Amino acid sequence: MTAVARRPGVGLPPVEQLRPGLWSIPVPLPTSGLSHVFVYLFETDHGAYVIDSGWDTDAAYAAVEAGLATAGYAVTDLRGIMPTHMHPDHYGLAGRLREASGAWIALHPADAALLRDHPTDPMELFQAVNEGMVRAGAPADALRDFTVDMLPPGPLPALPQPDILLEDGDRPDVPGWDLRAVWTPGHSPGHLCFWEPANRLLLSGDHVLPRITPNIPFEARVADDPLGDYLRSLDKVDALPAEGTLPAHEYRFEGLSSRLAELRLHHEHRFAEVIAALRPGATTAWEVARLMTWSRPWEEIGGFMKRSAVSEALAHLRALERRGLVHERPGDPPTWRFTGS
Repeated sequence: MTAVARRPGVGLPPVEQLRPGLWSIPVPLPTSGLSHVFVYLFETDHGAYVIDSGWDTDAAYAAVEAGLATAGYAVTDLRGIMPTHMHPDHYGLAGRLREASGAWIALHPADAALLRDHPTDPMELFQAVNEGMVRAGAPADALRDFTVDMLPPGPLPALPQPDILLEDGDRPDVPGWDLRAVWTPGHSPGHLCFWEPANRLLLSGDHVLPRITPNIPFEARVADDPLGDYLRSLDKVDALPAEGTLPAHEYRFEGLSSRLAELRLHHEHRFAEVIAALRPGATTAWEVARLMTWSRPWEEIGGFMKRSAVSEALAHLRALERRGLVHERPGDPPTWRFTGS
């Protein structure tokens, strides 16, 4: 493992050959925050195969094209595309790359189902988000932070459906490689990691990142206990004898078990924050989120970031409910109370 930790905001890392036949291609993101997503390229006698694809922008397409060229391939040499999940920074470019190459796209069935239900009407998306915030107990003035003007104009693009559905344990057809899909729900219901046993490498997508924790959102229509799913998925990858981890963001690292222990401890601290908020009288998910610790003060968080924070607070509340420590009471909005000792 030759990569080093890079400070946020420092330019893109180079295209690198990590092992014979395995490359990392950094692809820029159009959003603030994370600067890039890694596309991992596997060389074969039949062409190129990639894990993840990047956001659907011209800059991202150019970066993938240039990275493939460094390894000696053209976009037309692509034969398979394996997004770890359906979020736009991982799946967005898959359709465009398929059109240029004829490559197949593989995805877990749970994320494929989300693609089928993905709204193309911005107003439908706006209303769904607002309804979720109202159910979380957001006050009327907070809803003004999220407006339809924040959405892109015109219809949202229809996301392409995958050609292949990968279940837990499936081995995608990548000639000369023994890749295995590892279903790790939480960040998305169909998130996949990929295990490469010959080099003992875990390609971890957003499931395990070296420095930050992935957002674990709660949406009742998608998953009943996403944080519980996530924590159980940490145990699943901990059983793998990984000597190196190749994440989708930041930088690759060693010491997977140590990082997994840090992630578990992080969420235990978050559980303690939720309980500390409920004890003195917070009752709604909004009130709980407001009292939790975030990367910046609550008053400085707005729009989609605030929605993500509230959704993550809900995920922690639901996981605590499964542990028998909190109870949700029906209402408009629903309220929560601590039932433990």
